[in-house]
Amino acid sequence: MTETRTVRVNLSERSYDIEIGAGLLASSGDFVLSRTSCSHAVVITDSNVQQPHAERVVESLEAAGVRVDLATAPAGESTKSAASADELWRLMLEFKADRKSVVVAVGGGVVGDLAGFIAATYGRGIRFIQVPTTLLAHVDSSVGGKVGINLPGAKNMVGAFWQPAGVLIDTDVLTTLPDRDYRAGLAEVVKYGVILDADFFDYFEQHVDGLNNREPGVLRHIIARSCELKAEVVAGDEREETGLRAVLNYGHTFCHAIEAETGYGHFLHGEAVAIGMLCASRLAESMGRIDAETTRRQYDLLHALGLPLDVPDVDHERLVQSMAKDKKAEHGKLRFVLPTHLGHVELVSDVDSDLVRRALK
Repeated sequence: MTETRTVRVNLSERSYDIEIGAGLLASSGDFVLSRTSCSHAVVITDSNVQQPHAERVVESLEAAGVRVDLATAPAGESTKSAASADELWRLMLEFKADRKSVVVAVGGGVVGDLAGFIAATYGRGIRFIQVPTTLLAHVDSSVGGKVGINLPGAKNMVGAFWQPAGVLIDTDVLTTLPDRDYRAGLAEVVKYGVILDADFFDYFEQHVDGLNNREPGVLRHIIARSCELKAEVVAGDEREETGLRAVLNYGHTFCHAIEAETGYGHFLHGEAVAIGMLCASRLAESMGRIDAETTRRQYDLLHALGLPLDVPDVDHERLVQSMAKDKKAEHGKLRFVLPTHLGHVELVSDVDSDLVRRALK
C-alpha cells in the first residue's frame, strides 16, 4: 500500500488538511464530500489538464452522488485575467451555482489561482478544494489561500486571501508532467531550503539524481516537507500582516518583473523564480549579507536541476521600474527578501537601485 502523508494547516478561522499520496484522484469525490458535504461541484480546469486528470475527478464526484459541471479554460498564464474571471462568473450563473456549491480547482498554479479567485468572489465567497496537478502547485500555490488574477504589467495584483477546504495531492500526476514544468516546480522546492531549512537544502544536494529521475520516495518527501514549511509560515501570518509570510517571496521581486517584462508565458513561473533567486542572492552578496559560497551552492544546485539561470535580454531599467510596482514596495522604494545564510532570510527595505541593477548582470 502506498504511503499517504497528511499535513495540517492550522489557521485561526479555518484549518484544513493536505493529503499527499499516489493514486488519490480515484477517491477525489470522497475527499471533496468529506470536507464539504456538497451536492453540486464546479470543476475548473484548463485545456492541458482536462484529459485525463479533471475528467477523473468529475467521474469520482459523480460516483459519489454529486452533480458536477465542468469549466475548461485555455492553458497558460494569460488565462489569469479579468476577462477569464468574467467568463467563469457567467458560467457559474449558467450552472446555477449557489452559496452551497463547491469549486474544485484541478490544474497547476494558474488554474488554482483563478478558480480560487472565482470561489472567493462568486456569491461573496463559496467553498473550494485544490487538486493541484503540477509540482509547483503541489508545494506552493495550492497551500496558503492566496488567489487572484494578473493585470497587464502587474502579476497577482487583484485577488484575495481565501483558504481552501482541503488540498488533495496525487503524486502520480507528476509522471505525465512535461519535463520543463516539472523542473520549474523544483525551483520552488529549492526555495524552501534557502529560506527556512538548511538541512532540507542539503537533502536536495544529496538527492539530485532522485529529483531528476522523479523517484517516488524522494518526491513524497520533498512535497510533504515543503507543505509543512509553508503551512507553518501561513499559520503565523495568514494575511501578510506581520511580514513573516513575506519570506516566501524570496526571488519573487526579480521574478515577477522578469515575467511582466518578457510577457507572461515566456518563462514558466518556476523558471523565473530560479533566475530571481540567484539575482536576490547576488544582491545580498553585494550588500555583505552573505558570502559567495552561498550564492554558488544555489547556482550549482539549480543548474544540476536543469533550470535557466540567466537574466533575459530585457532593458534593466524597465525591470527595476517594474519592481517598484511590486506589492512589497513601500512608496516606490524597493524591498527584497534576502538571505543571511542558508535557511534564513529577512525582508530588507529601501535597497539601492544601483545594487539591484548590478545584481541583474
